[in-house]
Amino acid sequence: MKVLVVGGGGREHALCWTIAASPLCHKLYCAPGNAGIAEEAECVAIAADDVEGLIAFVQREAVDYVVVGPEAPLVLGLVDRLGEIGVKAFGPSAAAAQLEGSKGFTKDLCAKYDIPTAAYGRFTEAEAAKAYVREQGAPIVVKADGLAAGKGVTVAMTEDEALAAIDEAMAGGAFGEAGAELVIEAFLEGEEASFFALVDGDFALPLVTAQDHKRAFDGDEGPNTGGMGAYSPAPVMTEALIEETMARIVRPTVAGMKAEGTPFKGVLYAGLMITDQGPELIEYNVRFGDPECQVILMRLMSDLLPALIASSDGVLSSFDLRWYEEAALSVVMAAEGYPGSYEKGTQIRGLENADGNSDDVKIFHAGTKFGPGGEILANGGRVLNVTAMAPTIKQAQILAYTAVDKIAWPEGFCRRDIGWRAVGR
Repeated sequence: MKVLVVGGGGREHALCWTIAASPLCHKLYCAPGNAGIAEEAECVAIAADDVEGLIAFVQREAVDYVVVGPEAPLVLGLVDRLGEIGVKAFGPSAAAAQLEGSKGFTKDLCAKYDIPTAAYGRFTEAEAAKAYVREQGAPIVVKADGLAAGKGVTVAMTEDEALAAIDEAMAGGAFGEAGAELVIEAFLEGEEASFFALVDGDFALPLVTAQDHKRAFDGDEGPNTGGMGAYSPAPVMTEALIEETMARIVRPTVAGMKAEGTPFKGVLYAGLMITDQGPELIEYNVRFGDPECQVILMRLMSDLLPALIASSDGVLSSFDLRWYEEAALSVVMAAEGYPGSYEKGTQIRGLENADGNSDDVKIFHAGTKFGPGGEILANGGRVLNVTAMAPTIKQAQILAYTAVDKIAWPEGFCRRDIGWRAVGR
């Protein structure tokens, strides 16, 4: 079958790498792709959020199946439009994608269906939001309601910081329309974990666990980012916690979405805080996490494509996935200055030495392009995901950083402590 993967980041490189190995896939496209993805798929110059351009391409090339990587085209209704022309796709409808597209929608769903999450308020007026902050005190969390590329969240340790975040979003327009409404919620104490499940509208199939690192610098310091690294499995997620998460969070969400008339199909990504009271939902994403996707798929033994199709077809309950016992760890190499302003177009050397043609090391490209002479150039904030698999997280960490040190990119940086929570256990 002909398959199109939508997106151009590290997550999509991992998806293309995995899908390309499926005997079901005889032609693989990626829109827009990147320099690394070009090794796995034919890249086509269509933006991920160009819904009509993607529809025209699918019709012209008679694509059989579409896998949507990022959240923006899902919220814009790409899966709905594909359904209108009779093409199956992996991912939720626009209505179901509100689980990520509107934090307020998700919080209200949690309240209605008794899904554990932090106490919250929703606000469209700055003064009302500020009054809530003063009433609740700090620490407190201020979130833009809509999509803000992972940058719309402020964990405010003081009231003044929270009030400034409100002004930045509402008066300063830092997040555009995404910040026109705010969700302000209680600060949760605990350890974060990422939990993923494939969903077919009725049934949820849990995937292996992972944990990412949101802060830019070592020791979880600095600003929040889209993710600076990840590892799998996450030791904090014991078998008992996995079942509790499924029973109290994931299954009630799937049932609630169906009851609301917006059944969810695709991958449900629950960002969790493991508190003294058990797992609580921080937020939902409606696509694979990035860079969690990279470590999860590194460990996948089964063919992914049939499971994605089963999710679309509503027959996921007959599926089981097999996983390698080894651990995987991914280090994000980012452009100096990220998540703030950064330079594009700098050259990256030494990639061919870094993976050493080893099955245990894979470099997923997150933001690269080809230069005029075929050289690899940085073309984004998060640029490379240096990923390794080994018997333990510590050994995977050593492998990944050994590969990182072979890459010559003076304009880039990375955290040097990815996996620190697990390695110390």
